[in-house]
Amino acid sequence: MKLKQLYGSLFFGTRFYLCLGGNVLLFILAFFFPPVYNIALLIFAALVVLLLLDMALLYAAAAPLSLERRTPVRFSNGDDNEVLITVSSRYRFPAALTVMDELPFQFQLRDHVLKTRLKPGAQQEFHFTLRPVERGAYQFGNTNVFAASPFGLVRRRFVFENEQLVKTYPSFLQLRNFELMSFMNRLSELGVHKKRTVGHSMEFDHIKEYVRGDDVRMLNWKATARRDNLMVNTYVEERSQQVYCVIDKGRTMKMPFEGLTLLDYAINATLIFSNVALQKGDKSGLATIAAQQMEILPASNKKTQLNKLLEMLYAQETQWQESDYEKLSISLRSALSQRSLLILFTNFESMPGLQRQLPYLRKLARYHLLLVVFFENTALKEMSEQPARGVEDIYKQVIAQQFAYEKKLIARELSKYGIMSLLCTPQQLTVQVINKYLELKARMLI
Repeated sequence: MKLKQLYGSLFFGTRFYLCLGGNVLLFILAFFFPPVYNIALLIFAALVVLLLLDMALLYAAAAPLSLERRTPVRFSNGDDNEVLITVSSRYRFPAALTVMDELPFQFQLRDHVLKTRLKPGAQQEFHFTLRPVERGAYQFGNTNVFAASPFGLVRRRFVFENEQLVKTYPSFLQLRNFELMSFMNRLSELGVHKKRTVGHSMEFDHIKEYVRGDDVRMLNWKATARRDNLMVNTYVEERSQQVYCVIDKGRTMKMPFEGLTLLDYAINATLIFSNVALQKGDKSGLATIAAQQMEILPASNKKTQLNKLLEMLYAQETQWQESDYEKLSISLRSALSQRSLLILFTNFESMPGLQRQLPYLRKLARYHLLLVVFFENTALKEMSEQPARGVEDIYKQVIAQQFAYEKKLIARELSKYGIMSLLCTPQQLTVQVINKYLELKARMLI
């Protein structure tokens, strides 16, 4: 082994410094008591021999360790994603290993250290989870492993060049969980309520003369009386309705909650809701608005639509400007040729903020079924419910209650103009939106 490589991979352990420090003390003591000098010299010689022996054990084999890191193909945002590191030892002695993986900087984990002691020829698996709180590319670096023999005087560093890029997408793990619970008929455990649909799941097509084999329950008695002949109604399967999730990417959606921004909560809810809408036979689409930027993914019920939604949602970022709702109204008016359900994810914090956008929301509601989803500030709610311990706490509670009341005024103002609204916490966003959608389906509004 080259001297440069040895220098870069050799590290003295704590045990070596303790032994060396004790030996130095003996030499200092020998200055006052000369007989101790020979003892100190023998101990120093023994320390050098053990040090050389320790190095020989660690460097005898060229590649005594092997390591593999396994990560998911992509991370799910806001969820725990499992990472597996497997280390194998070909040393002929029990080796103490310290594994330090260079994790992506987004996690800000400075003390992520894995330790184990491997027997000769043994293998160890390390399982740990990482929870990303923002979408994007996460770059893993190299993995460093420090190996020590039973002497523990020095450690040899192994650098495994296994750099890896993992993209973080909207929460597809929650999507799978919803699909699994739906398959097992256990969605009620997540808070999703089944809605009984009144009437037929068919659309009226036309009236025709009765022929043998027609369903007598479909007889149209008024038409029969007019034509003096038996007439029946004919129906066709209910056509797929267009459902668009519209995401506001303005500055108000940058507000954080439990590590995720409101935009990420809206994105995760959009992905899961779109899958539910597709399963119900509706066409799902997506529109995003931020300042002057407008993106639209046309509604479709093809099998590839969910992947298109996932890829489009992956690239969305909040902007620090207020979204242009006038552009949103004009763009959707020209892009959507038929009446659709529009679910707008936004966050109005005050009545003036709503009043600026209300004219454009009213235009959208004139041609489409509009549902405005905005967020309840849970921190202010908790503050208003805490007991006051002084004048300052009373002031804070009054302000918090005022903000909470203004949210209710916003919902009331929207209702005044026939615009549906949904005020909910970020945690309950997905379930509440799905329940509202099922309610609208049951009422045959879409």
